[in-house]
Amino acid sequence: MYTAPQIARLKSKKKIVMLTAYDYLMASYLEKAGVDIILVGDSLGMVFLGYKDTLPVTVDDVIYHLKAVKRGAKDTMIVADMPFMSYQESVKSAVKNAGKIMKNSGASAVKLEGGLEIYRQIKAIVDIGVPVMGHIGLQPQSVNKYGGYPVQGVNDEDKIRLVSEAKAIEKAGAFALVVEKVLSKTAAMITKAVGIPVIGIGSGPYCDGQVLVTPDLLGAFEDFTPKFVKKYDNAAIRSVKALHKFTSDVRNKKFPGKKYYY
Repeated sequence: MYTAPQIARLKSKKKIVMLTAYDYLMASYLEKAGVDIILVGDSLGMVFLGYKDTLPVTVDDVIYHLKAVKRGAKDTMIVADMPFMSYQESVKSAVKNAGKIMKNSGASAVKLEGGLEIYRQIKAIVDIGVPVMGHIGLQPQSVNKYGGYPVQGVNDEDKIRLVSEAKAIEKAGAFALVVEKVLSKTAAMITKAVGIPVIGIGSGPYCDGQVLVTPDLLGAFEDFTPKFVKKYDNAAIRSVKALHKFTSDVRNKKFPGKKYYY
């Protein structure tokens, strides 16, 4: 299992693979597949709990799912998203909630969305001994501010701002940084500007690693598919077909046959 310092040292040496999990079973699959980091993301609000966005997710929700993931992936680094309003309000609340997550879940680190405005929170969490992963570019927890999910880092002003934010997050002590839905050239600038690994999602090939929401790449989540998602399977279609076949077999008295009962 990688530690935060070991992940930090992978920059420019190995492409880092991070995927999401919210339950024991998927976590066990990801560990068998050899991913480097499992993220228990607040994306669980959409793909697991059925919310329209990530905002309703609570600290207790994250802890609940972290425990299940930890049981399924005992030998993989697990990073926990800090949900909306668990750290933005104050440094005190950020430290308290980061400590609660770490103490009760078995996570290896926490992830916070934001730039310069949460510098103090990141530094304070790192100072109490909790590894922090940053997250800039598109921030799903700020969906109402953006009015949607627009591409980031397009104009010169945004490029300068994002590079500055990345440097600040590194200075605050973060061991890695997620860059979401940022123009690929801008993501390349960010990757070169900092000494910590930059893990991209929808930000092109020049980052130090890649992360996706696992149900997206498996084709299991059908509500919408971001442009940056490559579907490696059609799990939703195959699952519905299998379930339909079972339903049909039961109704037509084909299941259970003699092979399947005592």
